[in-house]
Amino acid sequence: MFALGGDLPVRRLGYGTAQLTGPGYWGPRGDVRDAMAVLRRAVERGVTLIDTADNYGPSVAEELVAKALHPYPEELVIATKGGVVRTSDSAWHVDGRPERLREMCEASLRRLRLETIDLYQLHRLDPAVPMAEQLGALEELRAEGKIRHIGLDTVTAEQLSAAPESTEIASVQNRYNLLDRESEPLLELCEERGIAFLPWFPLGNGELTTHPECARIAAAHGATPGQVALAWLLHRSPVLCPTPGTGTLVHLEENLDAAGVRLTGAELLSLPASRG
Repeated sequence: MFALGGDLPVRRLGYGTAQLTGPGYWGPRGDVRDAMAVLRRAVERGVTLIDTADNYGPSVAEELVAKALHPYPEELVIATKGGVVRTSDSAWHVDGRPERLREMCEASLRRLRLETIDLYQLHRLDPAVPMAEQLGALEELRAEGKIRHIGLDTVTAEQLSAAPESTEIASVQNRYNLLDRESEPLLELCEERGIAFLPWFPLGNGELTTHPECARIAAAHGATPGQVALAWLLHRSPVLCPTPGTGTLVHLEENLDAAGVRLTGAELLSLPASRG
């Protein structure tokens, strides 16, 4: 378990909704009933952190979360993101203007059928808008009770350190996995401050599902390479809270079963880039 923001206990292995949308996170993916079944099964399996974003679809993923899970179980934490506008399956436009962030947040509240979003994450820092203005807009939304905690997506340790002291950052979300350790300094800072780190691409965009060393260790546990890669994240740091996404029940069960894989010290040391 991890206390997100100090007051929201979540199981460290959550579920991300990006794969419920089509290629390029654009439009729906397959039958809506299949997506709803995956979301409901995740909660049945004990997932307490659902991570989504307004631009997955756009809007599709948030609407699916509400359709499948509302009214939400009391223990379920919903995290979403704003600050990026989509105009096609390959176009991402950062927009951190305070008035746009407010519009995006209020639209997410409507789609998710919430009065308060547990964790609202700035999907990207807008280089054209001072950080203090972007975070100030989120602070105002929090003061109004529209969001509970603030998170940042794709930032450096330096940027996190530069955030105004008045803004309590509950989480960061960066690319991080067994083979991609570029955000190690950020992880260390999160450990120091008790900030949740939600790694995206926890399976290396699929590369770790066939990694030879992960496969060797998986065989000893009756597991899969992907489960070993997720288990490594859970072993690596108590602040890491991976939210692997999938659009199928089979892969959902596989991902969530990774929580039961216990790696030995020798196995951790044998994995590439691992500190043990």
